[in-house]
Amino acid sequence: MTAALATTELLARAVPVVGGALGLGGVAVATLPARVRLRAELRRRWRTWALAAPLFLGAFLAGPPGAFGLAAGLGVVAVAEYARLAGLGRGEWAVLTGAALLLPLLAWRAPERLGLQAAALLLAAALPALLGGDAERGFTRAGRTVFGLLWIPVALCGLVLLGPAALAVGVAVSFGDVGAWCGGTALGRRGRLARPLSPLSPAKTWAGVVGAAAATGAVLAALGAWSPGLWAAALGGCVFGDLLESMVKREAGVKDAGSWLPGFGGLLDRIDSLLVALALALVVAA
Repeated sequence: MTAALATTELLARAVPVVGGALGLGGVAVATLPARVRLRAELRRRWRTWALAAPLFLGAFLAGPPGAFGLAAGLGVVAVAEYARLAGLGRGEWAVLTGAALLLPLLAWRAPERLGLQAAALLLAAALPALLGGDAERGFTRAGRTVFGLLWIPVALCGLVLLGPAALAVGVAVSFGDVGAWCGGTALGRRGRLARPLSPLSPAKTWAGVVGAAAATGAVLAALGAWSPGLWAAALGGCVFGDLLESMVKREAGVKDAGSWLPGFGGLLDRIDSLLVALALALVVAA
């Protein structure tokens, strides 16, 4: 079975699953009573989901060019948000933006050259500080830039390199984030499952892990794409993606990576789980 055919078949399963979930979710948030504290936020989030889901699925319908466009578009916006959070200068931002465009392009057109170019970008990450003679913060700037390269552009190459698996992981992570919230709300009030995973994000509990595990596994099974590796990658993204971004935001002293995405904040607040899941899926597929 070719990758294009596999993607088409997966889309045929994903569209009714995602559409059904959006439909049920729309009815649920529309009928929430006014006394529900999060009603307005949940409605904003549903509207964002309703817009983002067709864009994500449509990118894969367009084949490899669509996957490249999705990876590049997400990368350019995400590295801009990250550069602000990390306090990076224009030089580091330029390196990250160039990588966000170049690496997905290579993943599409010349994947055999991807490793060599990625290694060159790691050196480029230090050039702004080296050429500027920054003896006080140069190492910190270079280290944060390298982290940004690995976290965002390299991980997003998975949207191109993984083919149909990237679509399955993306849909599973989206459901997993919702499952984590539902699990934390239903099971995380008391007992062992109420314990936080990390002080970085006290609201993230072991109950949320249970919810994410159930949701990601169920969706992958519904898509006909379940495997231990993909399930572990999707679950790992749901568990560690938010914690990773929380660490970055806490050091930056901000609550959200941005304010333009209704119900979520910034793009990084929405794709933090996807980035880690794609990175883990690339390791599983290697």
